[in-house]
Amino acid sequence: MMSIMKPTRNLLFALCPMLVLGFLYYSSGKLHLHVWGQKPLFDKQGFLMKLDGKLPPELEYKYGNLSEGACKPGYVAAKMTAIYPKFVKPASMFLDQNFKRLKNVNNYLPPFGFKTQENIIEVILSATKDYGLSPELNSLPCRRCVIVGNGGILSNKSLGSRIDEYDIIVRLNEAPVSGFDKDVGSKTTMRITYPEGAIQNPSRYEKDSLFVFSAFKPQDFRWLRQMIFKDNQRGVDGFWKSVAQQVPREPSEMRILNPFFIQEASFRFIGLPHNNGLMGKGNIPTLGAVAITMALHNCDEVAVAGFGYDMSTPHAPLHYYEKVKMSAIKESWTHNISKEKEFLRKLVKAGVITDLTNGILAPPGI
Repeated sequence: MMSIMKPTRNLLFALCPMLVLGFLYYSSGKLHLHVWGQKPLFDKQGFLMKLDGKLPPELEYKYGNLSEGACKPGYVAAKMTAIYPKFVKPASMFLDQNFKRLKNVNNYLPPFGFKTQENIIEVILSATKDYGLSPELNSLPCRRCVIVGNGGILSNKSLGSRIDEYDIIVRLNEAPVSGFDKDVGSKTTMRITYPEGAIQNPSRYEKDSLFVFSAFKPQDFRWLRQMIFKDNQRGVDGFWKSVAQQVPREPSEMRILNPFFIQEASFRFIGLPHNNGLMGKGNIPTLGAVAITMALHNCDEVAVAGFGYDMSTPHAPLHYYEKVKMSAIKESWTHNISKEKEFLRKLVKAGVITDLTNGILAPPGI
């Protein structure tokens, strides 16, 4: 009897550690490193639950001795990785002729990828011929970027000169510069937009800036092709408002934003519904969140201005350049402003990005 029990007992001793390790491995993925008696270390999206602006010891050693005001190479990626271990930096700003190799986006339809649009993208890229920033910006050893949002919070802040100090200044949609220079600056490196958001008056385009196109639906690519080749508008039904009839830019000054940033912002960073990879209710990030996501991958330091919608003040101005009120955004079908703000708060609270207008962490009513 003892000779039969011994192998069985030995087998149990061998299996128990394996079962325990397996359960812990499973729990670490599903419960975000939950330990009995302790709170989870990470939230559902994979961000650290406890966030502050302090540098981890290894980053303090790396950046602590730099002179004040000096650009910190690799700073954003290092800080982002510290609070979001799944972060992987390499992600090109724009599509180039090797775009079909981008595994993260080639199986998704717009806006999360470019599936079904490969042929028209090839035609567009063959005309633009340029796929990056200027040689001057590409040669910088450290790049400081600012994403200028369109929020009414920018009004009367006199941040224009500070914004103009950044190496890369990103603006969104049709937000004007002329007449608002004191608050929003006068320089523009790139303007990210989509057909319905593009400036319709050709005279309002800034000189020497890149026109960066972000696609949200298949017909957007057809519109871009017509802008590049100066074709008459035809076969472009399906827009939810009127679109620009021309873009006063040479093809070499036009770019296609990598749709990976829409996908990552939506599904990974903000945690919006996946909806089988299709555009649906409440699963599209704002262009501002997309631009910030792009900057996290391509800039060494990132600042934002004009962000922080306060839904508790419905009569406050939504944008700095018009009289539309905050209440208008409640009508949005595609965005989830509250969940998006949670994501931005994480970045600001952890010191990954700097909020020049202090609207993201502001309590309601401020």
